[in-house]
Amino acid sequence: MRITRQAADARRGRLVRALAPLLTLSLVGVGATACGGSSGSDTSKVTLTVGLFGDFGFKPLYDEYKKAHPNVEINERTAQYADHHKNLAAHLATGTGAADIEAIEVGYISQFSAQPGKFYNLLDYGAGDLKSQWLDWKWQQGLSTDGKSLVGLGTDVGGMAMCYRTDLMAKAGLPTKRDEVSKLWPTWSDYIEAGKKYQAKVPDSHFFESAGNMFRAMVGQAPVGLYDDKDNVIVGSNPDVKKSWDTTVQAIQAKMSAKLTAWTPEWTAGFQQGSFATIVCPAWMTAYIETNAKDASGKWDVSAIPGGSGNMGGSHLTLPKQGKHPKEAADLLKWLTAPEQQAKVFKATGNFPSLPKLYDDPSIKNFSKPFFNDAPTGQLFAEAPKAVKPQHMGPKGGDVMQTVQQGLGRIEEGKQKPDEAWSQVLKDVDKLK
Repeated sequence: MRITRQAADARRGRLVRALAPLLTLSLVGVGATACGGSSGSDTSKVTLTVGLFGDFGFKPLYDEYKKAHPNVEINERTAQYADHHKNLAAHLATGTGAADIEAIEVGYISQFSAQPGKFYNLLDYGAGDLKSQWLDWKWQQGLSTDGKSLVGLGTDVGGMAMCYRTDLMAKAGLPTKRDEVSKLWPTWSDYIEAGKKYQAKVPDSHFFESAGNMFRAMVGQAPVGLYDDKDNVIVGSNPDVKKSWDTTVQAIQAKMSAKLTAWTPEWTAGFQQGSFATIVCPAWMTAYIETNAKDASGKWDVSAIPGGSGNMGGSHLTLPKQGKHPKEAADLLKWLTAPEQQAKVFKATGNFPSLPKLYDDPSIKNFSKPFFNDAPTGQLFAEAPKAVKPQHMGPKGGDVMQTVQQGLGRIEEGKQKPDEAWSQVLKDVDKLK
């Protein structure tokens, strides 16, 4: 059949009008894809927030990670130790405000591992394949009570030593070489005797900075600490806790304490001014000494801790369920706690790895710093974690410890007599149950 030109034009017009809605929908779909794709696209930008207390030595690592993951932006926020953990508890209770990755110190890990439903289970993100890398007790600390969920992966451990000022020890006529200093105080009673000699010769200074840290170190060396294994607070019934209290009070009464509360501006100034000769020194403490006592490089050294080995501090990284990017956050968390990164952090800050395979690595084992008179810190801090028999921490271990330390602080300040302070500590601790 023959079609005229006018008829053909009319037919084409009808066809275009009929297809126009379909063409419009198709173009809208193409445009949407071209303008960014789905939310699961590998090229979409993801911002992760990391919540910490103090300096974990992560900032240089973020730049390294972002070069390999250009779609990831990382923001770090920090708070004081106590405020950080109180804020995290509040964020979890209200369901808002938590970072994608949150650090939790060992004194608080039991409080949060008892709430596994508020954290992503790291076992769901491949962490189970990494279990053999960690110290067994460090891995166990990050597990939920029923063992079905891994709330946190360990960053560092706080194997204890004693850091001391060689110039101040010499001024008091005490030994200065680290082997001789270690022999000077095999027990805490010996440490107090050394402190009495120090105060007699250097009365315008103090033997140590804080009674609270001395108490914490002694309790940390006991077989059982503030809790029994059934989560009962046993501050009032555990003889090792009372013995630690009494020994610390003895040191306070001998005026050995500089009365400096850790992490305060006054505490920081104490390092700068050289106002104390010794400090209980978990590996992470070396970073604070080096940062805050810059003019004392070479005057600090490291000896054994009285009473043998022990652990004070160390942290875990966790993923609160408020985070919107759990896969990306889990990838970053695993990378930050991997052997290569833990080794870099130790060399930069002194935070000692929680991965025992690193302890025999020559770059760790032979590590020393001129600031600490070239003390073999890699060797010194490796011994304690391997020997640690971990205590059961209890759900409010951090709060209980702070309550006892506050009682000691009241004695230091002359606000209460020892018996009065102890009675109030027991009442205050009972309120935390």
